[in-house]
Amino acid sequence: QVKLVESAGGSVQPGGSLRLSCAASGSIFRVDAMGWYRQAPGKQRELVALITRAGSTDYADSVKGRFTISGDNAKNTVYLQMNSLKVEDTAVYYCNAQLGSSIWGQGTQVTVSS
Repeated sequence: QVKLVESAGGSVQPGGSLRLSCAASGSIFRVDAMGWYRQAPGKQRELVALITRAGSTDYADSVKGRFTISGDNAKNTVYLQMNSLKVEDTAVYYCNAQLGSSIWGQGTQVTVSS
């Protein structure tokens, strides 16, 4: 069993930055990849960024060059650094762990508005 605990999101103005963290506990050795997804009101949940156990990363086109996903193996934590935030980045962000099945965090609200 893997449990994910996300940090609080927040509210920022356009152009601002936020960092999200996701701490994993439990059977970490079973995790193949971890990622961040987001869901805006009225829209489907979408992949934002992914990092594999080997350290490979992948990003949605809409966040490339602005967001960075990284992992700290010693702390079993994955981070999402979000820079140059836009209004359209407003969503509930969910941490995800892939280990055969998908495990989800509770979600955290990120709001970008002026």
